[in-house]
Amino acid sequence: MADTSLGTPEQLRDPNYTPALAKAVPLGIQHVLAMFVSNVTPAIIVAGAAGFGFGSNSPDFPNMIYMIQMSMLFAGIATLFQTIGMGPVGSRLPIVQGTSFAFLPVMIPAVAGMGTAGLAGLMTGVVIGGLFHILIGTFIGKLRFALPPLVTGLIVLMIGLALVKVGIQYAAGGVPLMGKPEFGSLAMWTPALVVIVVTLALKFFTRGMMSVAAVLIGLIAGYAVAYLMGQVSFGNVARAGLFELPTPFKWGIEFNAAIIIGMCFMAVISAIETVGDVSGICKGGAGREATDTEIQGATYADGVGTAVAGIFGGLPNTSFSQNVGLISMTGVMSRHVVTIGAVFLIVCGLVPKFGAIVSTVPINVLGGGVIVMFGMVCAAGVNMLSDVAWNRRNMVIFAVSLSVGLGLQLEPTALQHLPRTLQILLTSGLLPAAGLSILLNLVLPKELD
Repeated sequence: MADTSLGTPEQLRDPNYTPALAKAVPLGIQHVLAMFVSNVTPAIIVAGAAGFGFGSNSPDFPNMIYMIQMSMLFAGIATLFQTIGMGPVGSRLPIVQGTSFAFLPVMIPAVAGMGTAGLAGLMTGVVIGGLFHILIGTFIGKLRFALPPLVTGLIVLMIGLALVKVGIQYAAGGVPLMGKPEFGSLAMWTPALVVIVVTLALKFFTRGMMSVAAVLIGLIAGYAVAYLMGQVSFGNVARAGLFELPTPFKWGIEFNAAIIIGMCFMAVISAIETVGDVSGICKGGAGREATDTEIQGATYADGVGTAVAGIFGGLPNTSFSQNVGLISMTGVMSRHVVTIGAVFLIVCGLVPKFGAIVSTVPINVLGGGVIVMFGMVCAAGVNMLSDVAWNRRNMVIFAVSLSVGLGLQLEPTALQHLPRTLQILLTSGLLPAAGLSILLNLVLPKELD
């Protein structure tokens, strides 16, 4: 139930209403806390996959700090595109933007083992994918028929399944430690398990902000345990600067067909997710349906935010669903509250020292958090699939799509004779599963039951 001390019920349902600053600022920071871990985690994972390494002793550690900074900076900027708007861009609703998990199954293989050359191709793909996302905004309403719960649920489930291995590897000590005595040891697993236990305890036995920020507080608890065990190093925090502007095309420009196709395909998925988030915010916060203008503006903001982020070495942005739930919980529909949170993110993104502090989180502590987060992605997909009428037709679509997608992900050498571009696209698992489910859903007769 909304706090009536913040305003009248009519005011609280109005996106243009601004509560008193003393209450608006904490509400804005609350939005940042709810999305913070999910926002910076993809940057850390992609940086690790690109070979930048964890720990202050890594020679490429400043590059990881930079990617963390960009995840905060451009989440804030993309959020301003949504809340303040710019012409047709932006929904003018309290939508929080952040770095998307959905793109990870495409981004990780794109940069793994390729270093900065891989990042050049990735960032070029991010920019082009963002521009394609803007194009989607012109006809977003016409796409929804091809993406029923059967398809979207399977896609979300495949995103989670593609990432759960990463969570386990990180919790055990990280892929680079594979084959060494530390990997999988009790010393590695202990902080990760603390994160999981504390997160679950807060999620189920507390309410309000403690429950909303359960993963963040769990990470802090695991971090404290890791520090006591001597696993935390502050070596680079003192050397990190106090202010740094982003660098255009920091990783260079490289056109890679597989990455571009993957980014454009995932832009469609991201756009559909944003439609759902806009609808959820309007229904939960204002008690009404979203307008076509709001949906289109939100999709444009997704694309513009992603394209701009890619230019400066940031990752794709999308609307954050956990903040949709937060609006329903607080009952405050004010877009200006979210704008305050966006400004806070931008300030953090311009301070390398803040990014350096975030990057001191050991990989096993992060692993405990992502086990929960990636598991929740899977659970969200299963929840969406619960709306499906499980007749023979839908079971066949699901079975074939899941088998092919997950099978190719688990055994990528099955396609070793295909061109490299096709290998990258198909062995992600996500793209073939999504493509098959969409195609089969469109061509198989509805009468099959």
